[in-house]
Amino acid sequence: MDPWLIWLIISAVLIVAEIFTLTAALGMLGVAALITSGSAAAGLSTPFQFLVFTVVSAVTLLFLRPVALRHLVKPQTQRFGVDALVGQAAYVVADVTGREGRVRIGGEEWTARSYDETLVIPRGATVDVLEISGTTAFVYPRE
Repeated sequence: MDPWLIWLIISAVLIVAEIFTLTAALGMLGVAALITSGSAAAGLSTPFQFLVFTVVSAVTLLFLRPVALRHLVKPQTQRFGVDALVGQAAYVVADVTGREGRVRIGGEEWTARSYDETLVIPRGATVDVLEISGTTAFVYPRE
């Protein structure tokens, strides 16, 4: 079997394995094997083929992989669910203490507790939602 065909098979196996792992490492090695297949088809000797594979693998893994991973793993830019309520203003419907109370956040009523257990927040006050635990909003009065 010709060396270029062996490198081509190795390249195909690595690229298919990359599809299942999504690590970006196997894909880079597959590209290196594909380039090495071309050098083998051009008639380079076996030691030079391994040198081409090593150099291309090192360059792609050290320089291209970090860039590819940055594009694959983007941080979440928006908050969803109850996380989106943290930091919003709320209107106190029933006096809020360290043990009980009710607030209206964006049109919905929530059970609430004062973030500072010693505070009593009167009805009608505007508060900030500092934390949500289960179905309870922990609030602190606005100043």
